[in-house]
Amino acid sequence: MSFLTLIIVLPLFAALLMLAIPSAQRKFLKYITLGVSLIELVLAVVLYPKISFNTHSLQLTEQFDWINLQAGNLGSILVKYVVAVDGLSYSLVLLTAIVLLLASICSWNIDFKEKGYFTLFLILSSSIYGCFLAQDFFLFFVFFEFMLLPMFFLIGIWGGKNREYASVKFFIYTLLGSVFVLLVMVGLAVSVIDPYATSVSLGLVKDASLIDGETFEKLYQLIQSGALKDEGRFLVHTTDMRYATDIRNYLPHSLFGLQSGIELFSLPIRLIGFAALMLGFLIKLPSVPFHTWLPDAHVEAPTPISVILAGILLKIGGYACIRLAYMIFPEGAIYFALPIAVMGVISIIYAAMNALAMRDLKKMIAYSSVSHMGFVLLGLAALTMEGVSGALMQQFSHGLISPMLFILVGVLYDRTHDRNIENYRGLASKMPQFTTLTVVAFFASLGLPGFSGFIAEIFVFLGSFNAASTNQLLPYWVSLLAALGVFVGAAYYLWTLQRMFFGKYWLKGGAEWNEHLKDVSTRELLMLVPLAILIVLFGVYPSLFFDTTSSFTENFVNETLHQGKINLEIITKSFAVKH
Repeated sequence: MSFLTLIIVLPLFAALLMLAIPSAQRKFLKYITLGVSLIELVLAVVLYPKISFNTHSLQLTEQFDWINLQAGNLGSILVKYVVAVDGLSYSLVLLTAIVLLLASICSWNIDFKEKGYFTLFLILSSSIYGCFLAQDFFLFFVFFEFMLLPMFFLIGIWGGKNREYASVKFFIYTLLGSVFVLLVMVGLAVSVIDPYATSVSLGLVKDASLIDGETFEKLYQLIQSGALKDEGRFLVHTTDMRYATDIRNYLPHSLFGLQSGIELFSLPIRLIGFAALMLGFLIKLPSVPFHTWLPDAHVEAPTPISVILAGILLKIGGYACIRLAYMIFPEGAIYFALPIAVMGVISIIYAAMNALAMRDLKKMIAYSSVSHMGFVLLGLAALTMEGVSGALMQQFSHGLISPMLFILVGVLYDRTHDRNIENYRGLASKMPQFTTLTVVAFFASLGLPGFSGFIAEIFVFLGSFNAASTNQLLPYWVSLLAALGVFVGAAYYLWTLQRMFFGKYWLKGGAEWNEHLKDVSTRELLMLVPLAILIVLFGVYPSLFFDTTSSFTENFVNETLHQGKINLEIITKSFAVKH
């Protein structure tokens, strides 16, 4: 079994093993989950020296033909199992390994239907790794959809008193977004051809291993000339993302071809395709106004599931925006740059204002997550080196900070079963270690210098400001408005610190709460201290992160701007001629 495939399937094998363990031996389930999560982290670390971060190319590619569907005169549709890694994927694979290990430790308090919980936990882990490593759209979609089921049950069975409502709302919102993604995937499948398999099918070469640059030139000339119009049965269509990002592999008059002439809502169909993908993934990110499922899911989910949800699942939305929407439809990234930036700014400010009004500590942090994901949108919309670097850093940084915040909320809730900010005063005198760790997490999240959150946000601001003068995609006022979110973020964190941790010690629960309100345990320190160290480490030495993503980012920005402008010009001319 190859290396990347091992990372994906190891949790599945462990889940199957769990099903065979008798209920009387359920105490071993948490050790198996912890062991698998620890092995996955070791594999992610071992993966680092195997990758060259000086190139943007996909590496360690593993592939084989999976589904070959004959479609009559359309030809055939080839779906591959193909996984690979680059700087973008690796940073999120490493983040996933860290967060899942901490979530497995956090899950040791689960004492209800443990076999079902840990089995679903491992299935969810496998799906997440698959999303970040899959390079075929259909394969990605399988993993993307498969995550819904374990998360639905993990919230719906082990959540709070309104868990059914929260889990159903999460499922419906995410499934709705998936419908838009599915429609675009089908459109791409009939528009994109596999240049290797098609060259062999047309008889240009006898074997794919003999294909060279000259063969590709012949194929692309045949495509552009329309000579293949009556040879459709020999075409091999594909859902491979690597080919979907190269406009030469599109049949010119196909659904998503540059010369398709198809429009919807008075827009060329390729721009609609970009918008549909973004809509599907913005629900997962989430962005205002598609965010309302997240606070409910966080409030009702058990602490380890909130850790996974905030630390990893939201990042799949941002990752998919880059890997699929931006890289497949670069003209859409240029055309919709300002609307995307405005959505990011609205998310930053609106969610921050909601966080300021929250009395439930967990709900406040949930809204802060929506606000911080707005910076990802703003950085992507800028399409500058600084902006995209900041967006990627924000994904990684928030993936460390938000789990720390939710674990801290869980520490308090485990002791008092209450999350109301107004029910606590002067906790610093009773729980000094808890207070210190909370201060670190709050200051990191509000973007104080010295923490990773500051580096991410400052690069997003630099990139969005530079966009006004370099590629003219965003006006200056967008960045100025976004800065308001930083001030509101500081307000709700500092106000919470002042109300809960300082002043005269007081608890609404009185002596009963006081008896149980102990400082952080050794197990809790094992989760919180490593996160605090990583947050400071990447804040002081951000090159540790940027060194892994800079080559990808540079190529991504240059290719998106270059190819996007070319595509947009062709589409605009075709659209103008038609009208």
